[in-house]
Amino acid sequence: MNWDDTTDTPAAERLVGSSADREDQAVEAALRPKDLGEFIGQEKVREQLDLVLRAARARGATADHVLLSGAPGLGKTTLSMIIAAEMGAPIRITSGPAIQHAGDLAAILSSLQEGEVLFLDEIHRMSRPAEEMLYMAMEDFRVDVIVGKGPGATAIPLELPPFTLVGATTRAGLLPPPLRDRFGFTAHMEFYEPAELERVIHRSANLLDVEIEADGAAEIAGRSRGTPRIANRLLRRVRDYAQVKADGIITRDIAGAALAVYEVDARGLDRLDRGVLEALLKLFGGGPVGLSTLAVAVGEERETVEEVAEPFLVREGLLARTPRGRVATPAAWAHLGLTPPRSSAAGNGQQDLFGA
Repeated sequence: MNWDDTTDTPAAERLVGSSADREDQAVEAALRPKDLGEFIGQEKVREQLDLVLRAARARGATADHVLLSGAPGLGKTTLSMIIAAEMGAPIRITSGPAIQHAGDLAAILSSLQEGEVLFLDEIHRMSRPAEEMLYMAMEDFRVDVIVGKGPGATAIPLELPPFTLVGATTRAGLLPPPLRDRFGFTAHMEFYEPAELERVIHRSANLLDVEIEADGAAEIAGRSRGTPRIANRLLRRVRDYAQVKADGIITRDIAGAALAVYEVDARGLDRLDRGVLEALLKLFGGGPVGLSTLAVAVGEERETVEEVAEPFLVREGLLARTPRGRVATPAAWAHLGLTPPRSSAAGNGQQDLFGA
């Protein structure tokens, strides 16, 4: 289970969580760029996608099917809407979990207009029967609708107008090869650099009519985990603080003070992240320690620690997953201002006996 994918999970309650709640969705709709020229970051993806779309327009044909992979909040939905806008086509939006039967997919496909863009979010979570129907639809623009049951069932071929499927996934490895191979263009969305996030924040601040100084934008960008969605969310919370506690202008000091209130530190770690690190360092001497033991020490479910906290800590080089258990890195000790012990349980392997 991906705890960042749904809004009824602990990840959705975190200010630095990458899932989108209703407030995020409403704000993102207003902040989304309308074309590739406005889209910030993902330079290689933008360049390649621009060539694909220009060539399709020059041929007077629909664009190839597009697969976008990457972590939540990096702009996959935004790019799908830009693809539709660049092609001058309408867009239909649905998601893998919403398609549980082949009939659900057949109903959507049969109602598409010629050239329409179908955006299928979390495509890896689509049911297997619907997935197999999608193979033929993508390749031959045709589906076979089964009428009846048992020996008397018959397959009625249904021709589809040419369309462009844009699939988005946070876990490309879960897609079966036959499905991946049917996409004409595949792009992986990378995390953003701080300088790119500063541009995102300045653009969003302008659209939200928020006055922000360059150092204030840099402070927010440095705590945004390389994700535009998180950057925009932090910007809104800092804006609220600046309006209540200051003169409404976001400076470095104001941004720092605001995010301290929300317990987001200089590297983007929140209460849960620091709780995991503090337990690992203070209780277990830096590890190795089993995941179950670490989760009990933090007071969280095993899945919450593994799926919500650990990915960012590993990406930041603060924690390592090893066969013997979780181990803190020297950077973790430095970040929390602690001195690693000269000798620890890491040498005798006792800690990993208590967890899986």
